[in-house]
Amino acid sequence: MLTGIHILLTYKCTHKCDHCFLYSGPDVQGTMTLPMVRSVLQQAKEIDTVEWIFFEGGEPFLFYPSLIEGVRLARNHGFKVGIVTNCYGALSEEDAEIWLQPLADLGVSYLSVSDDAFHYEAENNPAKIGLKVAGKLGISTSSISIQEPTIESGSDHDQQKGTPIIGGGVKFRGRAVEKLTPGLPAKSRHEFIQCPYEDLRSPSRVHIDCYGHVHLCQGVAMGNIWKKPLSSLLLEYDADAHPICGPLLKGGPDLLAYQYNVAVEDQYVDECHLCFIARRALVDSFPEYLTPKQVYGLPD
Repeated sequence: MLTGIHILLTYKCTHKCDHCFLYSGPDVQGTMTLPMVRSVLQQAKEIDTVEWIFFEGGEPFLFYPSLIEGVRLARNHGFKVGIVTNCYGALSEEDAEIWLQPLADLGVSYLSVSDDAFHYEAENNPAKIGLKVAGKLGISTSSISIQEPTIESGSDHDQQKGTPIIGGGVKFRGRAVEKLTPGLPAKSRHEFIQCPYEDLRSPSRVHIDCYGHVHLCQGVAMGNIWKKPLSSLLLEYDADAHPICGPLLKGGPDLLAYQYNVAVEDQYVDECHLCFIARRALVDSFPEYLTPKQVYGLPD
């Protein structure tokens, strides 16, 4: 029951955060043109269950004219619209209002803002200013606050098991694998027998990038809408037959690595960590489904 489509307007970003699962950064390529945005929205309109369109990145405000027009087109199609941003341009409340007022006028319903130490150090930062001004303009808001993972003391049960709890909210995909996993406690790979974060069988939302990839999870594609319409991809999608989702649904990242004989270590921080390592090793074997290489930190 697909209810939301998240348009990755660009992989480019003002920041190069250690936890980014897209390997986004200032020098990264890959941005949607307006004809691409228009095509995604037209295809989304053909699916009766889709209610929401989100624009995100990377940082979608880097391409502000395209963002404004994309929002206008989405609203004209009758979709509710949300945006995910770090609000880097909200240097003052006046600056924030100049950026956000046109979006409020177009009927943007929701603004999700990255506000954490990965993005800003100062307390009165652009994220907080953007959240404040968006609220004044009548846009519903939430903050995304991901902290660097730490080893916390757990419950008595956890202490008896000798299993530390990792805090911070990081999912160990993308750049987080190389930047944030060193020194963290690990578990046996054989414990990771399911995907706890994504509904791979019946996704309620997908991400679509400028290359046409329809992401079930970042870097795991259902197919490509430039090659086949989204409505057809959804109709034909068989999670159990998908070469990546099938093993994940049956036995998690551990089975994915085992089934394809991926040379992996014995221990990993969490499910995403093992899954990402296994998928990155399989990119060249399944280029249609594990793509783009950008998401895996690999050169094209």
